[in-house]
Amino acid sequence: MELQNLQDQLFGFLKGNPTQAYPAQTLTDGLRLDDANAFKLVVQSLAALERSGKVKVNEAGAFQYNAEHEGVIGTFKANDKGFGFVHYDETAPDVFVNPDNTAFATQGDEVRVKLLNKGDEKRGPEGKIIEIITRGREQVVGAFTLGSPYTGYIGSIRLTDKRFASFEFLVKEGGLAATDGEVVVASIATYPSAEMPKHFTGSIVEKIGYKDEPGVDIMEIVYNHDVPHVFPKAAMDQAEKIPDEVQDSEREGREDITDQPLVTIDAIESKDLDDAVVVWKLPNGNFHLGVHIADVSHYAVEGTPLDEEAYNRGTSVYLTDRVIPMLPRKISNGIASLNPGVDRLAMSAEMEFTPKGNLVKHRLHTSVMRSHARMTYKAVNAILAGDEETRAEYAELVPMFEDMAELHEALAAKRTARGAIEFDAPEAKIIVDEQGKPTDIELRERGLSERIIESFMLAANETVAMHFDLAKVPFLYRIHESPDADRVEKFVDFVKALGAPVKIDPEKIKSTDLQSIHNFFIDRPEEQMVSTMMLRTMKQAKYSNDPLGHFGIGADYYTHFTSPIRRYPDLTVHRLIKWYEKNGLGEEAQAKYADKLAQIGEETSVKERRAVDTERDTDAMKKAEYMLDKVGQEFDGVVNGVLKFGMFISLENTVEGLIHISNFTDDQYVYDEAHMALIGRRLHHIYQIGQPVKVRVVRVDKEQSSIDFVLVDPEEAPTTDIKVPEDNRGAFGNKNRGDRRHNDKRNRSTKGGKTHNDGKPFGAYHNKRKPDDKRQDSNRKGRHS
Repeated sequence: MELQNLQDQLFGFLKGNPTQAYPAQTLTDGLRLDDANAFKLVVQSLAALERSGKVKVNEAGAFQYNAEHEGVIGTFKANDKGFGFVHYDETAPDVFVNPDNTAFATQGDEVRVKLLNKGDEKRGPEGKIIEIITRGREQVVGAFTLGSPYTGYIGSIRLTDKRFASFEFLVKEGGLAATDGEVVVASIATYPSAEMPKHFTGSIVEKIGYKDEPGVDIMEIVYNHDVPHVFPKAAMDQAEKIPDEVQDSEREGREDITDQPLVTIDAIESKDLDDAVVVWKLPNGNFHLGVHIADVSHYAVEGTPLDEEAYNRGTSVYLTDRVIPMLPRKISNGIASLNPGVDRLAMSAEMEFTPKGNLVKHRLHTSVMRSHARMTYKAVNAILAGDEETRAEYAELVPMFEDMAELHEALAAKRTARGAIEFDAPEAKIIVDEQGKPTDIELRERGLSERIIESFMLAANETVAMHFDLAKVPFLYRIHESPDADRVEKFVDFVKALGAPVKIDPEKIKSTDLQSIHNFFIDRPEEQMVSTMMLRTMKQAKYSNDPLGHFGIGADYYTHFTSPIRRYPDLTVHRLIKWYEKNGLGEEAQAKYADKLAQIGEETSVKERRAVDTERDTDAMKKAEYMLDKVGQEFDGVVNGVLKFGMFISLENTVEGLIHISNFTDDQYVYDEAHMALIGRRLHHIYQIGQPVKVRVVRVDKEQSSIDFVLVDPEEAPTTDIKVPEDNRGAFGNKNRGDRRHNDKRNRSTKGGKTHNDGKPFGAYHNKRKPDDKRQDSNRKGRHS
């Protein structure tokens, strides 16, 4: 039984008997579950219900419905116009909160919201915030201005986070002294209130530097997202004590595989080489695949300062010209980096595949390994493309690379056959000079070697997850749940209107269903529009102790095993492998992690999203800086989002900007939600996702990471016979609630209609990958891997 279903059953029973309190064992017995782990699952579910405030625990340890619980608990997402939304459930629409009902909550606050109505087909639910449980922000960052018109304050801070741009921060005395124009960090003493609805107050606690100094702009974003970036002394002291070489005592109990021709294959700039691979053909015609991962858990021992800080960070964060690592570089770039020619400790997954890509054997064990070559994607691509000079340089390894390519083709075909969906959106690398200023934006190539490594990492992740799921022991998985039926239904209506022959039951959606839709539109003008809408239909991937599989890659079993240097879940998986190998699979061994994994999964998922948001904001800021000297220039672009207030445009280099509705000068444009289009009332020009356009840059704001475009040739836009909705007055920005509800809600799925653009669009709704992120799931671009 899924934990969510179990939670629903338990909550329903306790709510139906609100005056009674029940021990966990009584509730388990009452459910009559056959699962040997039933009691453990019930306890986990009750703990989750207690955390959400739905149930309470009395002094005897029995569980009871919490009569004081009202409404739902979620995260407030603020809009600078005063209203906001509360996100509380991945499967439910966000709750709209009008400006009078926010209780002065601000972005990221955990709130309790009382539902005022449940909404309908046209509008989502509406609510009123009745409690601010925890604040999402305890400090702010921005440029300090000396002097204030308000009595008792020495100055103010210009907040750089655009979600707080409408607020003013007043600086009290008592903190650090700063000079005018200095970028500072301040702790929040008071939040907006009825007396001061647009003001925070607090004192300065840290100084970062001046606005124009190299790197300060990125550090502002780091502070805005509360990303830990300075290692505590205890963690650094522990790292410094770790030897630079493998000790003889550390080899005991490990398999010596130093004679195997293992290689690392990474981007040229990579320094933390945490995986090595090897392939050879067996006498029976099958392939041996070895995926050998740095044994980081040997050094970051559970419960130590290093481990605690790694958990605090959750993941490494990749920011244009720097990396904020999860572990100190002494480990990530040193003893745990699989550098060539030196012995390293590893966790090994050895697998045997048939020529058809079927797994027939596997083995997980600790090892001592040695990389025989530090290969780059570029070099392996050249070898496989037949470059004679590169093939001569690596002559001894060339046959293995060819075997790798053959195995990859079999594994990729296997994934495709089961329904894996692969989106090929462009990825960019921002090139900066020594001062951190962007000089170019390069599109990344995803060649055969990148795909080979991706296949091998996926294979190892699936194999490890399968091993422990079949063993029926507590484990940590990477899951990607099936999309919600209502979103699927809207998406199906959308593609049917585009001519796709679709027969899908939204209640029983399979990845092969969406794959077939994706394949139908390949090389068609609507391809990118459909891919974008499909991505928005899907859920976000996350970590969980519940083995629900991975919808996007069509996998029944999936985890993250291959990057313990930079992802805490992978580090946890390594510990679990070692623990069960040493202590067996019995109940006593299972008990150690049984009650920990749900929280680890939940909290590392949150930290992953923090890292993604930080990376995305840094990218957007640097792209805006790159465009500063290009105001007035013209570019080819593609529409990647259409809303009532305008449309978002992606350029070929992945830079994204907005054409605001007020900058449409040739006609009065109306947003047609049914077709996700802006349509001119008089000339009937239409703009939809995926449509090529030519734009001119008219404004760039680096601080707000915003770029404004105007259309160069509006008369070239296709026309439509779609009737403009009479009840939509959306030209030049409506002020009604409907407009507000669409602002910042770009992921809303809608019904679609016929597209009238011609020619295949080149662009894509762009989601950034890490600089050398070869190890992510195949759908990393869509953020649901």
